[in-house]
Amino acid sequence: MIDAALHVRVARPSRDLAAAERFYVHGLGLDVLWRTTERVPGEHDLLMVGPPGAGWHFELTHDPEHPLEPTPTVDDLFVVYLGTPVDESSVDRLVAAGGTRVPAHNPYWDEHGVTIADPDGYRLVLCSRTWA
Repeated sequence: MIDAALHVRVARPSRDLAAAERFYVHGLGLDVLWRTTERVPGEHDLLMVGPPGAGWHFELTHDPEHPLEPTPTVDDLFVVYLGTPVDESSVDRLVAAGGTRVPAHNPYWDEHGVTIADPDGYRLVLCSRTWA
């Protein structure tokens, strides 16, 4: 039923899709895979970002009629395993794109990377380790 070929979508609400796009596309370097801002009653705005052809993507949503407040915790993490030391220019680019450098809740992530909160407060970890 579940295997490595399945595609994964992680969906979360956003207060401001333009701010989220600046962070994930201009800051992190993901691509916009799809978006809609149709003003149809009962519909919401969508921004899907990720690497083209990858097995995963983020779906960021905003319902202008009934907005949801994002509710991230300090342990809601999106971890990117770089396999190399974190380049400070990458961190600077994410901060310039609306992120905030924050101390990690788990000291492991400070020891092996850098944690940046996105404009909605969800945390991205740039990890210097590899996954395997």
